[in-house]
Amino acid sequence: MTSPLDQKLRIEGLVVVTANRLRDGAVIYRTAAGGWSADLADAVILDSELDVKKLLAAAAKEGTLAVGAYAAPVEHDRDGRVVPGNLREVIRRSGPTFELPRVPAET
Repeated sequence: MTSPLDQKLRIEGLVVVTANRLRDGAVIYRTAAGGWSADLADAVILDSELDVKKLLAAAAKEGTLAVGAYAAPVEHDRDGRVVPGNLREVIRRSGPTFELPRVPAET
């Protein structure tokens, strides 16, 4: 199987590098300072395959902090804010599209 880092990336427009935080599963974004943030507004925005590959390689070395890093499309809304560029990313940020059943507390 080919490593995600070795696969051909198709960058069409603006993207951010996103992953899930290992300790709690939260959606996180790579920042310009090389860290992670749960706020999309803090994400470094890229439009180059080479830059995306560099950030993905750096993220892959942090297997105990973030998992499943990949490039996700973003765009700017009318107010200039960065917003998810597709439905998948909207759902990842906002959670399940249906109410989860309640699990009774153990006594």
